[in-house]
Amino acid sequence: MSDDILLKKVKALISIRVVFITALLGSFFLLQVGYGSFPYPRATSNLIVALYSLTIIYVFLIDRIKTYFTFAYFQIFMDVAAINVLIYLTGGIESWFSFIMLLTVMSASAVLNRKAGYVIATFSSILYGVMIDLQYYKLLPIKYDSALNEKDFLYNIFVHIAAFYMMAFLSGYLSSRLEKTTTALEQTDSDLKELSLFNKELIESIPSGIFTTDIDGRVLIFNRAAEDITGITRERAQGVGIAEVLPFMGSISEIDMIENTIKHHRDGEKVIGLRVSSLESIAGELTGFIGVFQDITMLKKMEMDIKHKEKWAAIGELSANIAHEIRNPLASLKGAIEMLREDRAAKEQKERLTEIALKEMDRLNGIITDFLMYSTPRAAEFSAFDLNLVLDDTLELLKNTASARKDISITKHFDGPLFVNADRQKMHQVFLNLGMNALESMPDGGEFSVSSRRTGSFFEVVFKDTGIGIPQENIVKIFYPFFTTKDEGTGLGLAIAYRIIEEHGGKMTVVSNPGGGAIFKVIIPDNGKS
Repeated sequence: MSDDILLKKVKALISIRVVFITALLGSFFLLQVGYGSFPYPRATSNLIVALYSLTIIYVFLIDRIKTYFTFAYFQIFMDVAAINVLIYLTGGIESWFSFIMLLTVMSASAVLNRKAGYVIATFSSILYGVMIDLQYYKLLPIKYDSALNEKDFLYNIFVHIAAFYMMAFLSGYLSSRLEKTTTALEQTDSDLKELSLFNKELIESIPSGIFTTDIDGRVLIFNRAAEDITGITRERAQGVGIAEVLPFMGSISEIDMIENTIKHHRDGEKVIGLRVSSLESIAGELTGFIGVFQDITMLKKMEMDIKHKEKWAAIGELSANIAHEIRNPLASLKGAIEMLREDRAAKEQKERLTEIALKEMDRLNGIITDFLMYSTPRAAEFSAFDLNLVLDDTLELLKNTASARKDISITKHFDGPLFVNADRQKMHQVFLNLGMNALESMPDGGEFSVSSRRTGSFFEVVFKDTGIGIPQENIVKIFYPFFTTKDEGTGLGLAIAYRIIEEHGGKMTVVSNPGGGAIFKVIIPDNGKS
């Protein structure tokens, strides 16, 4: 037991003693209760005065005593002696105040420990037993009722001694339990304080801005990084609505992830990325919200720089591809025109050269047309239609294309009808392009299937073939403009299809392994207008 705790207990003992003397014994002195029936009423009054005086001495000594344990023992021993004197003065075996000795035993266990309770119980038993024995043998000048015999005296001593030890046991047990509980609570309190301090230091040390709010959106916690990012002090932020701190926020309960700008009084406009999560109690009840945000202004600038560089790199690569695609037909055109100009070729050869020139011109026109369609696509004309009907039209065209080859089977699995709000012509262009690529990837025949379904708020169309597949190193390139592995073609078909799906707010994915076929998946969002 620490000295601080023992000192508090000793002070409490002195205070309780003063209250008890005033309430119990003082009433005897002031109200004269039993004053005439006690053998020594004046001596009893003197004892009360002596106890008050002794208490004053205790108060005077308490700040000068270093061994509080011994000091507490001394006080309780003096209490036992004083109570026995009080019992002697108020009739011995017939005294009203013998029960007070139980309180001294209890105070010893509570203030000191269990062992002290038994020591005081023993001391009380000896003093009380000796006094009652001396009264019985008339060695003390205390009169008692002549009806009391030896058995009465022995039984009285036995009952008091039993009560003393019973009180020592019970109070010692409860005191030890209380001390263990107090120690455990102090340890728990210490752990909680350390954990709270750790959490506070952790929150303050995190470079991301962190705030918590109650259910109504009033700010409760606002860490140092949040102050630095927003330029708003913690004192100003706490207790106000989060919308006053971050004006772009509406209802906090409806926000998951968001990016927006704020104005800093010193740094100007900043871009922040914010994520909000709910806070719940152990019972699972919503208690508030927590927001984590970062200053992503520099990141956005870097992204813009990278996109700018990527744009110029893409333009350079695109220019090189265009030059490569145009150079080949131009070379053929040049050779054919030079031979025609020399007019040395035979008639049949002239016709052949003319056909080559016209073919290469058509090829050039196709390249330019596809490139213009990719670079400056016409605006989408949205309308509601059944997606499965467009797929049926596309498959009918593909079946006619594959009719000359009996080794390709075409199947479909539609969930429908699937009404979508999109550009019908562009959707047909996407599906036809994917279908043609699938057929061309099966030179030795195979199976081609198309399926459609609705998944949540999206429409999903899957094109699956058992063709030669796509090498892994080409997977990331197949949607690039002018990328192709075919002998013929501009390499713009998949690029245009990808752009159309992006224009509709959807996405296109591909899964393939060489020799294992390919699966193209088109996902189109339902915008609610279908």
